Amino acid sequence: MLPTIVLDFDGTIALGAGPLEAFARAVAISADDPTFADRAMSDLAAFERGETDARDGYDVISTLAAGQGVTADALEAAYQSSRALLGSEHAAIAPPAGLADFLTRVHPRVRLVLATNAPGAGIRPVLDGWGITHLFDDLHFTVGKPSGLIPIIQAAIAEGPVLSVGDIFEFDLAPAAAQGAATALVGATAERSPAAVTMRGRTIADLYGDIEAWAATAASSTPRSTTLTERHDPNA
Repeated sequence: MLPTIVLDFDGTIALGAGPLEAFARAVAISADDPTFADRAMSDLAAFERGETDARDGYDVISTLAAGQGVTADALEAAYQSSRALLGSEHAAIAPPAGLADFLTRVHPRVRLVLATNAPGAGIRPVLDGWGITHLFDDLHFTVGKPSGLIPIIQAAIAEGPVLSVGDIFEFDLAPAAAQGAATALVGATAERSPAAVTMRGRTIADLYGDIEAWAATAASSTPRSTTLTERHDPNA
């Protein structure tokens, strides 16, 4: 039995505006509006500065698009086409500084689980390129957060303490907190969000020390499973 850290992908272990720029360009094509991408990125910059309320960058762009009459089907098509570019020069992303070393250090003490609403097709090659795929015990794509996160958290809690890390409180953390998990909020809303969380930081790199401390404490409080020999041999 081990504690579990559940990690979101976009905005949590994958940083950069590249995927959002690709999404905005795809929406611009659907909207037949060559100015849309620039306006979307301007709104995104305002969100990053804390000047507007939104869940995340995708919410910023989707809200602007909906205001121009872009349909939900067109938005979904634009999103899927942009995700096909993930990790390329047209949708560049990067891990937080020191991510691979951090995951390597913490992995012996905890199970690492990726849980994202994004499709897996573009993400797996990125994780492979960063050399961290093997560090994850489970990969969950197209989860359907917030409700889709609940069974993942419940299964993890059955094995020990859980910490859920993400950049959208309502999607990544609230369902986990409701099940008794610890929470870590990162990203643009971390500093200004009034939500009650266990820890918060601009990026997960700001929380490496806190997460490692949580993992050490959680591991020490989790009962170790006995082996077959120990269960049947009182002298083992």
